[in-house]
Amino acid sequence: MRNVTGEQLAQVDNPDPFASPVWRSPVYRTPEPVIWLVQLVRLAVRVAWFVVRHPITDAAAGLVALAWLRGGWPGVVVLAAVVTVGLVAPRLARPGWFARLVSGPARNRWRWWFYRRRWHAMLTIAGLAPKYRGQVVFPLLGKVQVTGCTDRISVRLVSGQSPADFADRTESIAHGFRAYLCRVRSARPGAVLLELVRRDALADLMAALPIPDIPDLRALPVGRCEDGSLFTIRLQGTHLLIAGATGAGKGSYVWGLVRAMLPAMAAGLVRVWACDPKLMELAFGRALFDRYGRYALTPPLSPIC
Repeated sequence: MRNVTGEQLAQVDNPDPFASPVWRSPVYRTPEPVIWLVQLVRLAVRVAWFVVRHPITDAAAGLVALAWLRGGWPGVVVLAAVVTVGLVAPRLARPGWFARLVSGPARNRWRWWFYRRRWHAMLTIAGLAPKYRGQVVFPLLGKVQVTGCTDRISVRLVSGQSPADFADRTESIAHGFRAYLCRVRSARPGAVLLELVRRDALADLMAALPIPDIPDLRALPVGRCEDGSLFTIRLQGTHLLIAGATGAGKGSYVWGLVRAMLPAMAAGLVRVWACDPKLMELAFGRALFDRYGRYALTPPLSPIC
């Protein structure tokens, strides 16, 4: 008993009279009104934080509530009709503006929520969530940018991680998020950009692109990229070499460039000098080249530019 110190607040009962007493901290029972008060304060804080972070949702809920209080079900129906017309009219009148300010941000938010639900599970199973002092640390999910075929996800790395850690697990990331392919790009120090391919934009044949009214020699459209975006080639102020095996599609590049420059050729702003020693690559457009430039069959007769 000599080595026993402390205040006798809570002692565990022990029938052995020779055993040293075991001391425990006292148990205080919180009154039920205090528990209700704390929970109400927590609920109020969470509701206030939600209201501050989601102003658009708050405005929509307020309009629905106001329509219900003023007009009942007819008021809600009228409000829904007005909102529908307000969304359909800009979509038909100015699709580019609508996609940039309305549908684009909505898709980005929806896909962010999709990745957020699966984020912790995927990183843990893939081995991308390290432990520090007994706690699991997760890389931070950033903005999500959605295109027609791909999703670009910004990720802030945990201290000590590198883009190579994600590059080694691209297959696990792709399958974890139900994507065909995952690419890892180094965005800035301490962050990576995950590019997830959801749909193959090059699986089907594409129709010829429309001829631009005013060609831009700094970005001539000739096709589509793997993510569905427009593929352009620069001709102004540079040299261009197209090389590839037989049947790789070199002629498609040439004819795509010629097609994109047709308005400038007709206006006399661009002249094409074509050299066709094989008599098969450019022969189909000889009349076009003779009219808006020059066509040669043999190297000695072809102009040097």
